[in-house]
Amino acid sequence: MRAFSEQRGCDVLELNVHIVVTVPPQVSILDYVGMVKGRTAIRIFNKLRHLKEKPYWGNHFWTKGYCVDTVGLDSEMIQKYVKHRDDKDKE
Repeated sequence: MRAFSEQRGCDVLELNVHIVVTVPPQVSILDYVGMVKGRTAIRIFNKLRHLKEKPYWGNHFWTKGYCVDTVGLDSEMIQKYVKHRDDKDKE
């Protein structure tokens, strides 16, 4: 995800269950999300071919939708949330 993001001039700040990324104004959010989801899914299925054989995977890795929000004054709080989200899920 980081390499694909850098190709578009985006900077991944946090990456866990969620992703916090800065996207320059000239990059369409829709195009960015589609590119990241598409290219990572292809790469994952190429490396882990057995995932495509499972009936619950089908030909999809990611969900169809996504959520985008702008970050202003609370950017530090949101980055901490994303960074430690996996720890909270394990609890």
